[in-house]
Amino acid sequence: MNLRRWPPAVVDVVVAAAVAAVVCVAIHIAYEPGAYPPDLGAYFLGTAIGAALLARRTHPLGVLAATTVLLFVYYTVEYPGIEPALPLAAALYTACAAGRLKWSAGVAAFFVGADLVVHGVRLGDPPLPLLTNIVQDSSLLIAVMLLGDTVRNRRIRLAEAQARLEESEAQREREAAQRVTEERLRIAREVHDIIGHSISAITVQAGLAQDVLKDRPEAAEAALRVVRQAARDAMSELKATVGLLRAQGEDEWSPAPTLAAVDDLAELARQAGVAVSVTVDGEARPLPGVVDASAYRIVQESLTNVVRHSGAQRAAVGIRYLPRELVIEVNDDGRGPSASPSGPPGFGLTGMGERVAAFGGQLETGGGADGGFRVCARLPVEEQAEEAE
Repeated sequence: MNLRRWPPAVVDVVVAAAVAAVVCVAIHIAYEPGAYPPDLGAYFLGTAIGAALLARRTHPLGVLAATTVLLFVYYTVEYPGIEPALPLAAALYTACAAGRLKWSAGVAAFFVGADLVVHGVRLGDPPLPLLTNIVQDSSLLIAVMLLGDTVRNRRIRLAEAQARLEESEAQREREAAQRVTEERLRIAREVHDIIGHSISAITVQAGLAQDVLKDRPEAAEAALRVVRQAARDAMSELKATVGLLRAQGEDEWSPAPTLAAVDDLAELARQAGVAVSVTVDGEARPLPGVVDASAYRIVQESLTNVVRHSGAQRAAVGIRYLPRELVIEVNDDGRGPSASPSGPPGFGLTGMGERVAAFGGQLETGGGADGGFRVCARLPVEEQAEEAE
């Protein structure tokens, strides 16, 4: 019979009825010379001791107090003595399970002491049988209290374990949501970098072709070739990005752009009318893929901003390979940070900042020493390379 499957109210009724029956049986068979014979009042007290347990879930200490009072009244009337462990056991267990161990120990000690005084001093029972009864009652009461306290501790541990599981699940959900957000931001950066740079080149070259179409058709034809190539490059990079997102395994990933293609970025900017120089300081060395691709995107976005917003005639791209970091610096001679681009603000600088922050690097943007606008990104390299290994 599994009581755990029963409704709590039914369990309480069964426990109360069982205790009441046991106490009434003990009263019926109890015998003590000179005691007042059991009557209806004695059985009423025994039944009341059991009935008090109906409130054990909501008022555990109150049940212990009621049981103590009822049992004290029973002994005061001088009905035949019964062992206190029988009526007290359920109430003590309930109180200890509710965290009232000290109160329970005090009540148990009081009745054991009273039993010792009554039988040892008043009735003059022999020492050995008296000691045996006291030890038996004390052992039963201690066992019941320890059981109740053990059940309480187990419930606490289960509740803590459940709370940890819920917190762990919530943490996993937060981390999953954060990863989704980070992935969306990464995709947004990739698409912005690809489309922004290519569309800028296409816009500038299309405008040039329109301006010189009648007077210089050969120049218009060259500009349209640039437009066509920029569109192809954009489609190629978009396909690579989409392929990377769809890939199920590392072997299916398309190669990401790297600093090796920085001259192509500079050439597109030159074709848009900006004189771009590229300088490399230090010994070029292989970089972790994510660092290399991010450095490429930073140069790409910087030159896109130069072409679209700065009105610059010249721009300088500097790449420095230092022992522990890679420094990307782009300077132009345009209007500087006070220039307000037409249309709504973009996400280029924000995307660059996110890329650099992802590696624990630093990004500086603002006016250059000789005017214009300056972008300087510092990407830790040695640490990233170690992680990649």
